[in-house]
Amino acid sequence: MAAEATLHLIPVWLGEAGGTEQLAPVTLEVVQRVRTFFVEHERSARRALRRMVPGLDLEGIVLHVLDQDSDEATVRGHAELARKAGESAVLSESGMPCVADPGARLVALAHRTGIVVQPHPGPSSLLLALAGSGLNGQHFTFHGYLPRGAEDRRRALRTLAQDAQRTGASQLFIETPYRNDALLAELLRTVDPGLRLCIAAELMQPDAFLRTHTVAEWRSRVPVLKDRRTVFVLGR
Repeated sequence: MAAEATLHLIPVWLGEAGGTEQLAPVTLEVVQRVRTFFVEHERSARRALRRMVPGLDLEGIVLHVLDQDSDEATVRGHAELARKAGESAVLSESGMPCVADPGARLVALAHRTGIVVQPHPGPSSLLLALAGSGLNGQHFTFHGYLPRGAEDRRRALRTLAQDAQRTGASQLFIETPYRNDALLAELLRTVDPGLRLCIAAELMQPDAFLRTHTVAEWRSRVPVLKDRRTVFVLGR
């Protein structure tokens, strides 16, 4: 009976600071032996792989692009490549693969086609933010990116604020870094001032910022978040 194929999910640092001590030894071993990787951007993936294993022979590996524009035929082709490779890996751009990440589509197909999925431990900005927020870690929802349109974004903020107030569940969401300040300004204008908001920026980096205050308190101490990778956590 043929051995099962395995698809590894390889996490990546949350920024430029940090070394191999932040990744599991088993992850580094996998990176040294796997030759087939599925990545969002080839250039940054090569840089991350070399950062994990400085002497890695980049000429001996093959990178296949898997991004938000990959169509279903491409994802099916990647699943077939993973099956034939025996061992392959999804490499995140930042943090854990497949969470707010296009790799989830390949993982879903791997489960349907009998490929073993092996997640590896590593940085996760969402869980780090939630753990450090002091908000409800037993019941929470991750909303990903909120709508870009002003009215749709206001509507989404009102809805998740109502959910936080009604259920007590923490509401996590993110934004493209250059739009962080606009999102925060809208949030401070829109939601109940008594709700608590955690702002977690550049986690695991030297300039990390993590604070939780009420919305009313944030209105008098608005941080500048432009171009900083940030997780927002809203709760009761």
